[in-house]
Amino acid sequence: MVQAYILIQTEVGRAHDVAAAIGKIPGVVRVDAVTGPYDVVVLAEAHTVDDLGGLIVSKVQYVPGIMRTLTCSVVNL
Repeated sequence: MVQAYILIQTEVGRAHDVAAAIGKIPGVVRVDAVTGPYDVVVLAEAHTVDDLGGLIVSKVQYVPGIMRTLTCSVVNL
């Protein structure tokens, strides 16, 4: 399995709605609303990097209220 953290900036007042919607997407392991420059942080996983990319581009980024995402791949050091 490959994993990535997705840092999400939402429209003002939409963090709760965005987090709730993303939490229902298969492949999402954890969703947290946070403070700072990002509003929601998501841990997602998939079998391959391509599958993970598809999850992010085809599902997560289509959730209403998202303005911008930054994906950080997990590496095993």
